Amino acid sequence: MGFPLLSLIILTPAAGAAVLMFLRSDDAVRWAALGVTVIDLALTVVMLAGFDTATYEMQFTETRPWVPALGITYALGVDGISALFVFLTALLGSVSVLASWVAIDRRVKAFMISLLVMQALMLGVFSALDLFLFYVCWEAMLIPMYLIIGVWGGDGRVYAAFKFFLYTLAGSLLFLVGVIVLYFHGGETFDILVLMDQDLPFGVQSWLFFAFLVAFAVKVPMVPVHTWLPDAHVQAPTAGSIILAGVLLKMGAYGFLRFSLPMLPEASVYYSTLMLAISAVAIVYGGFLALAQDDLKKLVAYSSISHMGFVTLGIFALNARGLEGSILQMFNHGITTGALFLFVGLIYERTHTRSIAEYGGLMKVAPVYTAFLALFTLSSMALPGTNAFVGELLVLSGAFGANLAFGAVAILGAMLSAAYLLGMYRNIALGPVRVSAGPTLRDVNAREMAAILPLAAFVLWVGLYPKPFLDIIDTSVTHLLVEVHSRGRGQ
Repeated sequence: MGFPLLSLIILTPAAGAAVLMFLRSDDAVRWAALGVTVIDLALTVVMLAGFDTATYEMQFTETRPWVPALGITYALGVDGISALFVFLTALLGSVSVLASWVAIDRRVKAFMISLLVMQALMLGVFSALDLFLFYVCWEAMLIPMYLIIGVWGGDGRVYAAFKFFLYTLAGSLLFLVGVIVLYFHGGETFDILVLMDQDLPFGVQSWLFFAFLVAFAVKVPMVPVHTWLPDAHVQAPTAGSIILAGVLLKMGAYGFLRFSLPMLPEASVYYSTLMLAISAVAIVYGGFLALAQDDLKKLVAYSSISHMGFVTLGIFALNARGLEGSILQMFNHGITTGALFLFVGLIYERTHTRSIAEYGGLMKVAPVYTAFLALFTLSSMALPGTNAFVGELLVLSGAFGANLAFGAVAILGAMLSAAYLLGMYRNIALGPVRVSAGPTLRDVNAREMAAILPLAAFVLWVGLYPKPFLDIIDTSVTHLLVEVHSRGRGQ
């Protein structure tokens, strides 16, 4: 075991949260939180720079005894499936602090502490190689996110936070039962790598598959357990929405990749058609719901349901293009939808309305804002040259390879996406200047640009030169597919 880089990445925001407790000035708290998240981001860049793309093995591994009597260890590691998510979490952490600079003006210290604790726990989820450690981080995340929505959210924040908590807790309880069953059927171990090598009976795999499905589907979220998402997004502060859309939604899909496919290969193959069908429904249903929205934040929230449908469609296509596309699309969705929620927050701070009908003509009064909004809107539409195009093309290619009908349905979802996103941009940026976007409305400032520019850079980088990102993913996906198809032929 070498330098404990992953521990440093996880503990930096946790230690930062502890330091913040001793600061009194709100400005000092903001600058300290930003400094901590930037340091954490730099550490994840070091991790990616040292990542070996030629192996599927876990890297930067650390193992220490935690509860020896139960075989629980503090075990960390990343592979091509999780490395990009560790980086994404750190990147959006910095963006979230910048997005909250002015928007959060009460209990600033408590908010920043919640944000940093949340970041540490999310990093723990993506790095954990012990199922018990994973579950602790997975469950503990509920608390800071509940506080972020329930304390610093909008007028309906208590209801939204309570609904978010109930839905995710219900899913997590089934996950806990699944973890216990897996522990006893997998040789009484929580070691994720050991559990991946177990050949469980098909009946046990089926039971576990549906228990995990409920837990992960709530997090994604998949239809019909998606109803907590619009409420949570609408009521959450901007940083909460960025974290929700950018990272939390990825954890459900990550669960399918880390647990369902490698540990339950027979069940994953057997129920793949069902999962493709559910994904196709989410793509179209989320698209129609987004099309009907006048609330800008709700539109972006419902678009996430549709876009995450593409992700699960790619996962259960169970081929290389689908899986690589789904992982890249998760990264892309974190960048693009995180940026869209940032833009919703910026305009809401200026106009105090999210009604699309009240906007108009922003291009004339805030040209920089609308220029970058155009970039992220086109990215969300998966226009060629942007990041989402690469991921969506791979997912569609994989979906058509797996099932022609579901691939065709996904095309309909892509068309809906273009309809509601172009309509949104037209109503906000074009036409005459309306009252809520009057001539005194200011454009983005330097601090806001500092949050926007890194996200814009990744939109273009992944869109124009995706090779470095696909290289990180490729070897691990190839190995995962070999395992799934070699061990999943029993049914």
